[in-house]
Amino acid sequence: MLEQGVAPLYAIKADLFKGLAHPLRIRVLEVLAASPDYQCGVSDLLAATGLEASHLSQHLATLRRHRVVVSSRSGSAVTYRLAHPKVAELLAIARIFLHDTLADSTEALEAVDRLPAVTPTSDGV
Repeated sequence: MLEQGVAPLYAIKADLFKGLAHPLRIRVLEVLAASPDYQCGVSDLLAATGLEASHLSQHLATLRRHRVVVSSRSGSAVTYRLAHPKVAELLAIARIFLHDTLADSTEALEAVDRLPAVTPTSDGV
């Protein structure tokens, strides 16, 4: 049985991972993680993902709702950035985990290696 007060934290974590549980949302996050200052404009996200604007908007709304990204507007331009730099580290750790656990599967390992690079800052932030 879970201690009182612990169960909600597990539920919050599970909800976060539900918000991340789509390949295109992960792609959007990896584009942001690889961008200067972990941010880029919607037009850059559209070009990098190949999504239609309406589909990108839906995925970004989900990521905003889960507080993984934040947005800012300057005139008609909208910029998105990672809500916290540790999101880039989370993506990098997930990649290392996948690399290590998929080592038996050459095809899957090669697919992971072909993904664009995501490197957290040198100070671990």
